[in-house]
Amino acid sequence: CLSYNLQNVERMGELELEQLQEKIDAGILLAQQRLKEKVLKEDGELVVMRDGKVTHITADDLKE
Repeated sequence: CLSYNLQNVERMGELELEQLQEKIDAGILLAQQRLKEKVLKEDGELVVMRDGKVTHITADDLKE
């Protein structure tokens, strides 16, 4: 498990920060993909905020 506190981040070099950001981005993409797969598997729906409005996205909408 990676754990970083503010002092560690302040001491990191530019390359290390780029690598950390890449790991964070990859983790976010993986979480999004897993959530999409779960919604499709369970024929559920996502509730998201778009343009300041609550929007429901059904599993059928995700298939398109």
